[in-house]
Amino acid sequence: MIRKTACSAAALLVLAGTTPAFATNGMNLEGYGAKSLAMGGTGMAYDTGNSAVMNNPATLGFMEEGSSEIGIGIRGLHPDVSLSYGPYTEKSGATAFYMPSLSYMRRDGRISWGAAVLSQGGMGTDFGSDSQIFAGGLSMMGSMVPMSGESIRTEVGVGRVMFPIAYHLTENTTIGGSLDVVWVGMDLQMDMDGDHFGRMMTGVGGSVGGSMAATLGSMLSPSGPITDINYARFDFSNASQWTGEAKGYGAGFKLGFTHRFSKEFSIGAVYHSQTSISDLETSKAVLAFEAQMGSTPFYQSVTGTIKVHDFEWPATFAAGVAFRPSDRLIVACDVKHINWSSVMQRLFMTFTADNTVSNGPFAGQTLDVKMTQDWKDQTVWALGLQYMATDRLALRAGASFSGNPVPDLYLNPLFPAITKDHYTCGLGYRLSKVSSIAAAFSWAPEVKTVNGDGMVITHGQSNWALNYVYQL
Repeated sequence: MIRKTACSAAALLVLAGTTPAFATNGMNLEGYGAKSLAMGGTGMAYDTGNSAVMNNPATLGFMEEGSSEIGIGIRGLHPDVSLSYGPYTEKSGATAFYMPSLSYMRRDGRISWGAAVLSQGGMGTDFGSDSQIFAGGLSMMGSMVPMSGESIRTEVGVGRVMFPIAYHLTENTTIGGSLDVVWVGMDLQMDMDGDHFGRMMTGVGGSVGGSMAATLGSMLSPSGPITDINYARFDFSNASQWTGEAKGYGAGFKLGFTHRFSKEFSIGAVYHSQTSISDLETSKAVLAFEAQMGSTPFYQSVTGTIKVHDFEWPATFAAGVAFRPSDRLIVACDVKHINWSSVMQRLFMTFTADNTVSNGPFAGQTLDVKMTQDWKDQTVWALGLQYMATDRLALRAGASFSGNPVPDLYLNPLFPAITKDHYTCGLGYRLSKVSSIAAAFSWAPEVKTVNGDGMVITHGQSNWALNYVYQL
């Protein structure tokens, strides 16, 4: 499946930050902007151009005084995700995501300021409606049963509109910050077999609660009409290429600094706050059950509203150095700590059924589902090089190395954010005195792991970025 993006510059400003992405450091992109990406995702202590707004806003202080720039970018992400279980092997059809960006930056005296919009990251897979791996499962009582046979897919996209400002405290020291408007879109089409659903009802791998769970429990009692549950299906999705069906909005901020000890050596650091985002919500959700009444299947589709609670982007701290051994060479090294453990402990959803006759015994009731995730914090080490081959041509290369933040036990095949290392290269070319382009390529080697159900999950990526900058 290819997610296509084509829009005018005006639409770009409004929509760029919502495009779904498949990110590479957990849910983060490995680098923001073609220059930073080509140099291994570094960017704390040298000029990364307008992409400073996502790297370290204080580096906007490296702009020339009195200058202003418009930046337009496009990012392509190409994940390769496959699953193996028993005799079956399948690939995700979500193989291409395209993410535009737009920015304006200006420096006036000691102050640099601007605005930008872009996609920050996310996740996504698509196994269609003909998947053999997701075609069957175990009922609550352990019988082999068919699942819904409907589409199995996920998509999460996170976008930001950012308003950065940087201030020169001294000739060599700059502080900077950014106030960010954040929004999230999520699609989820997932079957959960009765075995997993039943285990969660007993607190294994998560929990299931609410009045709907109580009704199901009474119907499963020895005197109740239901003898088994085959599966439960969660379905909220739309056809938009820009955002998911369930949406939430919020804010975050960044604070950073840079200090230049000499022409050859500089340092920088930044703190990205944890976001504060509302529940992701849609009133166009469907929760379906298939149960057994003795030997007779019983199917109930329930319409309602779903809320995904506590979905936040984590706090991040990053620091780095940049060394210029000659006028033509820059060597940069960054370390980044991403606090996934504070925001990815569980996926918590509440479904509230519409109070309509068609919803049967579940009308007006709620179901709380908490799926354990238990992500670990992630430390990313990055190294980047830039060499000016000519006065116009810059050659760049880099790499980054990190651990996998997702525990094997709780790894959901629909959210396989397990890539670790990246190898990057790229170039920048000055077209004229007022315009330049930059391109970057990133390769994430395949990572293979086995989750708690014995499913083999493999994920690798090849990604690219292209930027154009015009000086006004």
